[in-house]
Amino acid sequence: MSLLRGSAFVTGGGSGIGRAIAEALAAQGAPVAVLDLLPDGGKETVGAIEARGGRARFLQGDASRWSDVDAAVAATVATLGPLGIMVNAAGILDGYAPADELTLAVWDRVVSINLTGTFLGCKRALAEMLPRSAGRIVNIASVAGVVGSGGGPAYVASKHGVVGLTRQLAVSYAARGVTVNAICPGAVATSLRANSTRILGKDAPEMRGIGGDDAAVRAITPAGRRGTLEEVAAAACYLAGEEAAYVTGQTLVIDGGWTAR
Repeated sequence: MSLLRGSAFVTGGGSGIGRAIAEALAAQGAPVAVLDLLPDGGKETVGAIEARGGRARFLQGDASRWSDVDAAVAATVATLGPLGIMVNAAGILDGYAPADELTLAVWDRVVSINLTGTFLGCKRALAEMLPRSAGRIVNIASVAGVVGSGGGPAYVASKHGVVGLTRQLAVSYAARGVTVNAICPGAVATSLRANSTRILGKDAPEMRGIGGDDAAVRAITPAGRRGTLEEVAAAACYLAGEEAAYVTGQTLVIDGGWTAR
């Protein structure tokens, strides 16, 4: 497998799926920029990549703010080279709070990071990729992007939005050399709940839902286990590769059979 040439930019690369993808891309030779709101995790990711001989840099920023994304991508291109791969992995959870309990503050923040942040990452990537007629955009959605479970209304709506955005962009830019695909992971062990609580601060709801319950995960997943970060990262590397030039607009579900029931 060979990655598309150029640097890679990963939002939410300081932990979980974003970190795993950043490290996997770097292992295949891509110089990688990591954007994360929480600096400790982002620096750890970059440190891990550099310790293995890779090139990486950390940029602190909010994926839901255009000025942060714009400046970070510009800095990446200036130091790591032309952008070839954009992975939009930044996201937070709404704690499965039902609509009658969900606050407007949580709704706004979840949608702004998960959906608006993905759009901003795509838009900024396109500005670099379209003039070169080449690029790979990989958006991290969720099983909550294809079914009504997997989160509360803010999370489910935002992840459905990511899937729809991916399809629209794929149709719009396929003829111009840029592919756009989404990955929908099922139950994967990450620090999503803890990080969501940190980012939401005083507005954070209790982080409920099956993701924190191993027995519930086994019950809902035909494979009887959680997925691994490496399994998701491998899929992202495929979609970011030369071999995936004819794959665009797709929603790759990696869930051990959860949504096949």
